[in-house]
Amino acid sequence: MKALLLLAVAAMAAPAQTPVVSPEVSPEVSIDTPKARPVLGRLLAPFHLEKRTVPPAKLANTPRLEQLVRSGNLYLSAQDVIALALENNLDIAVERYGPYLSREVLRRAEAGGLLRGTDVPVAAGPTSVSTAGISTASSGLAGGTGIGSGGGIVTGIGPNPPNMDPSLFAQYAMGHSTTPLTNTQLNATTTLVNSYRQFYFGYSQSWITGTYAQATLGETRSLLNSSTPLFNPSLSGALDVYLTQPLLQGLSIGVNNRYIKVAKNNLKVSDLLVKQQVATTVAAVLDLYWDLVSFNQAVRIKEQALDAAQKLYEGNKKQVEIGALAGIEVTRAAAAVSASKEALLIAQTNVAQQEIVLKNALNRNAMENAWLDDVHVIPLDHIEVPKTDEIRPVQELVQEALEKRDEIEQAKINLDSKKVLLKGTRNNLLPSLQAFAEFTNNGLSGPANPIYNNCCGDPNPYFVGGTGNLVSQILRRNFPNYSAGISLNIPFRNRQAQADYVTDELQLRQTELQQQRAINQVRVDVKTNVINLQQARSRYETAVATRVLAEQSLDAEQKRFQYGVGSVALVIAAQQELANDQDGEVQAMANYTHAKIGFDAAMGRTLEVNHVSMEEAARGHVQRESVLPPSLPEVKKPEAPR
Repeated sequence: MKALLLLAVAAMAAPAQTPVVSPEVSPEVSIDTPKARPVLGRLLAPFHLEKRTVPPAKLANTPRLEQLVRSGNLYLSAQDVIALALENNLDIAVERYGPYLSREVLRRAEAGGLLRGTDVPVAAGPTSVSTAGISTASSGLAGGTGIGSGGGIVTGIGPNPPNMDPSLFAQYAMGHSTTPLTNTQLNATTTLVNSYRQFYFGYSQSWITGTYAQATLGETRSLLNSSTPLFNPSLSGALDVYLTQPLLQGLSIGVNNRYIKVAKNNLKVSDLLVKQQVATTVAAVLDLYWDLVSFNQAVRIKEQALDAAQKLYEGNKKQVEIGALAGIEVTRAAAAVSASKEALLIAQTNVAQQEIVLKNALNRNAMENAWLDDVHVIPLDHIEVPKTDEIRPVQELVQEALEKRDEIEQAKINLDSKKVLLKGTRNNLLPSLQAFAEFTNNGLSGPANPIYNNCCGDPNPYFVGGTGNLVSQILRRNFPNYSAGISLNIPFRNRQAQADYVTDELQLRQTELQQQRAINQVRVDVKTNVINLQQARSRYETAVATRVLAEQSLDAEQKRFQYGVGSVALVIAAQQELANDQDGEVQAMANYTHAKIGFDAAMGRTLEVNHVSMEEAARGHVQRESVLPPSLPEVKKPEAPR
């Protein structure tokens, strides 16, 4: 038996590669892959069971979040918002698993398996609670819509690729059979008893060419209670080698490795999806942050308006008490105070709700961080509109966007994958023509029957022996068998294969048109966002001029009222007009930030402009430390107007 095992190992020995899977370990995602320790060295390396474990999902926030809290306030700069999003945002965390999943699918395809879908569509990201008076520029394909929401190609028609993982099989059986006989001439007994043992050992493997080989070594030991056999127990065995090779369908290497090529393309797509998700989320949280800045500014404007209305009301009351004004003026001033309180309450509500949305986008597990509910978010940055925007000619911008937009690159990769898969569909049109060959070496051995009745002459000494003699006969090929041939299968009409091929060609043409549509959409996105940016600047400049005029108008009305030639109604109207114009200026500033963020997204510049490292984004850890300024702004706790 030991000789059989050694022969089997020698028969199946082939160059083997130890599987290597070690995605870049990161704090967010990792796959533990210890080094394989084969029992019999490299020969059995393909059969060694690897321990591959995936750690639990990370649900805790990074320390950065708590480090930015002081006295119940969360102080955030725009860069800190980006850092917290890269570390804690769940949309990015979910998409971060995509490349690791795609690597496993590639590993599966390299073994001959079919493709599996792993990609998650890009999530659009959170939106502000209120965008009243604010234009939100669309970035076209970004934000989980259009071609950017898909993933890699996972379906294919045609011959299945060969299973390129070697297979080792072994079988051992033993038994005892008792057969009653009515004729004693053959076995010299009326009850034939056979105690037998069987052992089979085999190895099979396929190659990328479609070639399949199987080697099987077997031995059967049979011990009878009969005096007629020359050898008892008798040992019979054989080494069988079987080969097949497709000659038409499944012959092409390009057909058999098409899933491997597509899996590699899908890995690139997964990396692009992570990048798209990071860019989309960064743009979304920046929108949240700058909207919160504008909402806080709106609260300050409403507080100033309420304070002015309250002072006017108090002054009118004194004027009425001394008889200098009619009582109706107090009523008018009181109405203005009430309207200002309502406007302030709405502004404070927007701030409170916006803080909830922003904290949720930067927080991984709100249920375990209930303390964050009571934290007030204090933005450290202010909206600054630059004096000019450097905008190059549209054609140059479009060309840059086509080079930088990940959605376009993804569309090109998917189109290439469909062309690769089309080879398999075309190959499926061919008939099935298989060539096969089989080689078998037989052997027979055993000791002389101790109860032999000499019915058939003396045993041939050549066969007298044990397992060693049997193996020697097999290796010397003393009793060889040969067979070879071809097998042809021609499906008449072949309608299914023809329909599949035409269907894939039609879908390929659709994909080409979709890619062109995506390219056209980039041009639309760029031109639209250029207009949005230009209009946002014009709106801001107009809003500033309008606010200056409103301040001058209020000052004039207040002076007129002091000199007795104006009226309370005109002063109230001027105050309300100034508050509205100040609010319009803040909205115009917020509108500019949206337009700029949308323009960067349309150009594919979001990560570049905001200095985002994809290496840090993929790892879920930002190297830069967050440092609060020495003097933090004083915070007035928001109170509902009374």
